[in-house]
Amino acid sequence: MMPNHSALKVAENFRMLEALFPGRIDLGMGRAPGTDRLTASVLNPSNQFREQDFIEQLYDLNNYFHDTGELGTPQAKIRAIPQVQTVPAMWLLSSSGESGLFAAHFGMGLSFAHFINPIGGPQAIAAYRQRFKPSEDNAEQHANVATFVFCSEDEEKIRQHQALMDYRFTQFEKGGGLTPVGYEDIKDVVYSPLEQERILYNRKRVITGNPAQMKVKLTALANEYEVDEIIAVTITEGFEDRLISYKLLAEIFAISN
Repeated sequence: MMPNHSALKVAENFRMLEALFPGRIDLGMGRAPGTDRLTASVLNPSNQFREQDFIEQLYDLNNYFHDTGELGTPQAKIRAIPQVQTVPAMWLLSSSGESGLFAAHFGMGLSFAHFINPIGGPQAIAAYRQRFKPSEDNAEQHANVATFVFCSEDEEKIRQHQALMDYRFTQFEKGGGLTPVGYEDIKDVVYSPLEQERILYNRKRVITGNPAQMKVKLTALANEYEVDEIIAVTITEGFEDRLISYKLLAEIFAISN
């Protein structure tokens, strides 16, 4: 969440990671602060919530990673420490498509946030690919899609997981925040007609099912977006269910370490 940080601080943190694990680090960046404006203003009192500020941060970050600041600018005098030979892979997260245009301009990767907005993602990635400009770090475009995922062999757990996600989305949209709740806390909640409409929409952000169903659904999602990578975001009531979900996904797609 770039608005919460200085570009120099991000560059130094990720240069340290790159020094420890060369070629294995991804730097994913979002334009939104990831919280409400009051909290964001406390995290970064100088945050003006301007689009131009984000663009300037991306320019500054590139300069710090490559030591290419123009003469007469602070970036020409300041060096991000430690100095290393490699640069982390840089990705922009987009839920509307606009950051996809920034990713194309800077020659960065694009991750579309299907878990935030299930509409328009394939078109946003197509526009990114059409406008992509090769950079020093990326000669070719790279794109993936991120979505909420839950896989289980227990149909009742799948049903309860979906019910919890329905509740969380509804509460969040009403300004209630993300309070810790379990299925027993929400199983008897009755939703208004408007809330039921929002639930139907929000369910497009979540992909659930047993292993066989998940393979079909996730393959269809990858084909729709024309990507070969999906970021699985899994939130569960119990941690063990989260581990099992990832294990099942790894098995059905034959993923190995």
